[in-house]
Amino acid sequence: MDKFHFFSHPISHIPLPEQFTFPFHYTPHPLSVVAAEEVQAYLLSRKDWESDLQQGKMFGVLIVQTATGELGFLAAFSGILAGKNLHSYFVPPIYDLQQPQGFFRIEEDQISAINARIRLLQTDKEYTACKEQLAETSRQAEQSLSEAKEQLKVAQKNREIKRQANPDAAELAAMVRESQFQKAELKRLKQQWNERIETLQSEVKTFEATIEQLKAERKTRSAALQQQLFEQFRILNAKGDVKDLCELFNETEQKTPPAGAGECAAPKLLQYAYLHQLKPLAMAEFWWGDSPKMEIRRHGYYYPACKGKCEPILKHMLQGLNVEANPLSVNKHKEAEPEILLEDEWLLVINKPTGMLSVPGKMDTESVYQWLTIRYPDATGPMIVHRLDMATSGLLLIAKTKAIHQNLQAQFKNRTVKKRYIALLDGPVASDQGTIDLPLCLDPEDRPRQIVNEEYGKPAITNYQVLERNLHYTRIAFYPLTGRTHQLRVHAAHPKGLNAPIIGDELYGKKDDRLYLHAEYLEFRHPITGEVVCVEKKADF
Repeated sequence: MDKFHFFSHPISHIPLPEQFTFPFHYTPHPLSVVAAEEVQAYLLSRKDWESDLQQGKMFGVLIVQTATGELGFLAAFSGILAGKNLHSYFVPPIYDLQQPQGFFRIEEDQISAINARIRLLQTDKEYTACKEQLAETSRQAEQSLSEAKEQLKVAQKNREIKRQANPDAAELAAMVRESQFQKAELKRLKQQWNERIETLQSEVKTFEATIEQLKAERKTRSAALQQQLFEQFRILNAKGDVKDLCELFNETEQKTPPAGAGECAAPKLLQYAYLHQLKPLAMAEFWWGDSPKMEIRRHGYYYPACKGKCEPILKHMLQGLNVEANPLSVNKHKEAEPEILLEDEWLLVINKPTGMLSVPGKMDTESVYQWLTIRYPDATGPMIVHRLDMATSGLLLIAKTKAIHQNLQAQFKNRTVKKRYIALLDGPVASDQGTIDLPLCLDPEDRPRQIVNEEYGKPAITNYQVLERNLHYTRIAFYPLTGRTHQLRVHAAHPKGLNAPIIGDELYGKKDDRLYLHAEYLEFRHPITGEVVCVEKKADF
């Protein structure tokens, strides 16, 4: 149990947690914060790791108690650190891929050898020369046949001119023979070129067949290795039950574990605790170093466990522990109602409170849509014209009929609706105004988090204007030109955006009492009257 660390700072004044941390939505327990600070101090002391840590890494801490009541913590990192799986300060991986004599390294060497053979064949001089010769011969054949066809057309025109001069029978017969001869010559020419091309194609295909055979073998061996690897991750829970990764992910929509499953900090910590009869009390994960290019991770900030890789694993591992309820499942705003700011017989504009869903979600918490169906039982159509994040407060446009809904949605699609959001940012913004253009798409391994992706992202454009600056925050107005999920939150937090997350944004920044983002202004054209409607509700922060 050499990975168990006693606290070096006084903790007697900190009460023990009553329940274990809900890993996908949490505020770090004070003991977890103290443990994280001790790990961070250790990381700062490792000058030999500076370059590796600069690239960014997720670390985790687990507060544990021994059978005799001693309190301490475990530490872990996700993936590998400084090129190694094993470090004396941190718990080991659930399965060590880097064992020199392990099946993974042996088979990985075999697959690497196949890759080397593929690269060797792809750059073989005879193969590349044959491909070049095939391409050149094909070009020459196309040119030769094109010229022959053109000559044939000219001869046909000449014979047609001669026919119009009333030639005798002998001349007509000669023209027929000439036509037949030229067509036969063209056919022979095609055959000659085809034979030359087919010979070269056969030589090329011989190389390519070998390459494809090797690729197929690589694919088969890689899949088998991955399957065998997943089976080595024998994962415990608090009740002592064991399941491998294949069993755990077989219950999910994707069925197959993603690459890197089981190698994150949280599963490593819990597995070590269970193996050494340590009682888990609380946990937290923090990012250390630079942010990745596409994701948003800030140095020293706490983050929830990722859902794509960790949710099925932790769902199993936490069985037997008394775990906190998901805070999002608690209807904190049961007594709060949207405020109606404008209403007529066709539509209304409401002020949505923070913490209320726009439309029903997976959990049984109240949404604006449910509130509307009770208040307007005769309304038709979807009613909700656009959405705000659960944590965002502000103006929502509602349609009472399907026709009005279609008209208003068309205005949003055509970008004729004007919107203004007010936010408080956790950090300075140098320029007074500007435009952020960063394409966004869903992170499939960590829903609902969005990432910046130049290749697959959809266009997302936001204009902004700084309203106020002080030592603690920047007050800013956002004018989104597109309406992507989490657009303003990502554009604010991303290093290529404003590099200052919205205060209270626990997905892309740091948790607070609320997300300080409010939809303040809405301008649209009334579908019936044609008048321009402007509604404003100032933020209450």
